[in-house]
Amino acid sequence: MSSPSVSAAPAESLSSHHVVNDFSISVATVNGSGSQTANLVLLRAIFQMGVPISGKNMFPSNIAGLPTWYTIRVNHKGYIGRKRDVDFLVAMNAETAREDVMSLAPGRVVLYDAPLKLSELRDDLIFYSVPFDEIVRDVCPNAKLRRLVKNMIYDGVLSHLLSIDLGEMVKALSAQLGRKPKAMALNQTALEAGAKYAQEHFADIAHPYRIQRMNKTEGQILVDGNAAAAMGCMFAGCTVVAWYPITPSSSLPESLISYMRKYRMDQETGKATFAIVQAEDEIAALGMVMGASWAGARAMTSTSGPGVSLMSELAGLAYYAEVPAVVFDIQRVGPSTGLPTRTAQSDILSTAVHSHGDTKHVLLLPASMAECFDMAGDAFDLSERLQTIVYVMSDLDLGMNTWMSEPFTYPTKPLDRGKVLDEAKTRELGASWGRYKDEDGDGIPWRSVPDGPGPAYFTRGSGHNAMAQYSERAEDYVSNLDRLAKKYETAKGLVPQPIEDSVAGAKVGIIAYGSSHWAVEESRDQLRDTSALPTSYLRVRAYPFPDSVEDFVRRHDRVYVVEQNRDAQMLSLCRMDLDPALQTRLRSVLHYSGLPIDAGSITESIVAQEKS
Repeated sequence: MSSPSVSAAPAESLSSHHVVNDFSISVATVNGSGSQTANLVLLRAIFQMGVPISGKNMFPSNIAGLPTWYTIRVNHKGYIGRKRDVDFLVAMNAETAREDVMSLAPGRVVLYDAPLKLSELRDDLIFYSVPFDEIVRDVCPNAKLRRLVKNMIYDGVLSHLLSIDLGEMVKALSAQLGRKPKAMALNQTALEAGAKYAQEHFADIAHPYRIQRMNKTEGQILVDGNAAAAMGCMFAGCTVVAWYPITPSSSLPESLISYMRKYRMDQETGKATFAIVQAEDEIAALGMVMGASWAGARAMTSTSGPGVSLMSELAGLAYYAEVPAVVFDIQRVGPSTGLPTRTAQSDILSTAVHSHGDTKHVLLLPASMAECFDMAGDAFDLSERLQTIVYVMSDLDLGMNTWMSEPFTYPTKPLDRGKVLDEAKTRELGASWGRYKDEDGDGIPWRSVPDGPGPAYFTRGSGHNAMAQYSERAEDYVSNLDRLAKKYETAKGLVPQPIEDSVAGAKVGIIAYGSSHWAVEESRDQLRDTSALPTSYLRVRAYPFPDSVEDFVRRHDRVYVVEQNRDAQMLSLCRMDLDPALQTRLRSVLHYSGLPIDAGSITESIVAQEKS
């Protein structure tokens, strides 16, 4: 076996103390190499040691063999947003190795595959060279499997270099492969071989980074947002799903299929109590959802930006004919195909006014795994209460990456089916009932469903009056549009309300939403500690905006709207909906690289604008 290579950076560039539970690890491999299992084992092992973590996967949008990076953030304070800088690089991909190494700050660490000879590139980094091919030949007789097993060796090496309990690694591996005894045994052998090699050849660890046990993850779970949303849909009573595959939303209905098959089969007959259909395209998917919802079922679809674009005409029908529908938009980078495996908040403005004509839609803005779960239920309740389409605006970072979360709360409140006519209400209203008639002053009419006791009516996407009769009379159209606007005002009191953290005396406020929340939390600490700038914070959780959003802006001299798109889409909604006199108080912090937003970028932008 080849001799190991350890190259240390000059003493002046190294930290004089250990950096415990506060660094990032980036594993650079190739798509389709089986690295996902190894990366999740590494993530889970650290989590099991009680240390707060998050894992973010950056993968290619096309074929196997292209570069992929998996980054784990370890932070004892609980910061789980993306860390901009990499502290510990595992370089396994020859194609990107040079660029990856050259991007590191001095004093950082590189664990690399020996043939890459990366230590020749720089003298201000700490390098650990490992002959992975030689080690894997000894532990894996099957040459075809070596490419997959090879990744588990770097987990073993890292267990020694980062002081990660090898037993926790084995436990994490069992969680991944425990049901496959042969695969489990082979990968455990590779894991232990990597640890043994590191123990024998890297006895004196030169770098400062260490994992040390904590107790900050007890009782928490690891989950991704699409799985959380799928569970939320099942608990919300969803019985019909129509969808068309598109990254990054596909894993939501795929997860829902597995959950429904396990928990929603009739125990006596063995038959499904649900219908999940892969449609021919996104247009058909929304059409099926609307048909099922019109008939009285709870129905949903899941898509991303290009799919939302295709659904535009049917979204207008749902709005104007007042048919419930739930759409999960797992946002990605556009325009067009854009970067389909990168994250963004770039559908906010277009979805708020989705379709043509005068339309305004309800958007829910989850920021956590718990909210991905809870807002699924909220979406169905609001959709039926308001008799309209409701969008849950997640994104790739929330939907496909692994996050820590408190266990979800079992929903106990009754489902809100809204104003559906029963026998008593049908008798009360009698012949005066009109499908689009506002009986209660909230803009929301009473509806009937095909198998219910209420009268039949003709559902129209064309001009109609309060009785659902065809009409092109100007006064009927104006009356209908004004009632829909009133319903929109009613929605302000029904949607999830913003969460505010106000600091006494703070003149600067921050508004953010969705996955940007985690970077904002960290940035606020940076602004306070390094720039002596206290900030108040309002996390918006839904559109239309409740009155508290405008109140927050009024109470601050400058308000920074943080979002992950180029054109300040949330800021545009604020300018559309808030008092025009407040316009000059609003400023933008924008991030649109496709990578999840980081705290440092927010801090730098606010500090620069405060000085200008």
